[in-house]
Amino acid sequence: MSTNLKVTLGVLGAALAVLLLVVVVRLTESGPAEAARVVRDDSHRLSTAADGRVTVVEFLDFECEACGAAYPGVERLRAEYGDRITYVVRYFPIASHPNAYTSAHAAEAAARQGAFERMYVKLFDNQSVWGHRPDSQAAIFEGYAAELGLDPARFRADVASDAVAERVRSDAADGEALGVTGTPTFFVNGEKYTGQPSYEALKATVDKALGQ
Repeated sequence: MSTNLKVTLGVLGAALAVLLLVVVVRLTESGPAEAARVVRDDSHRLSTAADGRVTVVEFLDFECEACGAAYPGVERLRAEYGDRITYVVRYFPIASHPNAYTSAHAAEAAARQGAFERMYVKLFDNQSVWGHRPDSQAAIFEGYAAELGLDPARFRADVASDAVAERVRSDAADGEALGVTGTPTFFVNGEKYTGQPSYEALKATVDKALGQ
């Protein structure tokens, strides 16, 4: 074997080793990074499983009709499994929906007064009242906040705050990084769920994750 050939093979071998190292490092880092995007420490949990075996994450838009259609099944699932599963809600407002961001801001403002779940229920239970109206429904949401007994001045201030806007944008950015393109999009134990957003299909997936 000539000296030039040995040098060439040595260089190629070194380059291949570096490439493999880079791939391994990226694969090692991508798992935890992607998992962190699915659910954050401060993500809104409607229930928390003590054993942490099953976590369902829903990226949603309160004005989305498909989310509204999935909502009864989701509530049935939550009622059935309770704290046997962790159920997480994350914001993913669709820009074409007139009040997608306004409703997300209302939910986040309610969360700052400990009422995220109650506002979540209020928004979906009344989606047909406020959804897909071309004008702002902010007054409607303020009315919901009053019905929930929230401090009205604080609620209005939070709805308009940069902190609330950033929180909603942060959830949406995580969704985009994870390949979310529409709502509702579910993840079960970090894996993107590709089935129908129905009670039966979600239940089957949850049961499998629970080993039932």
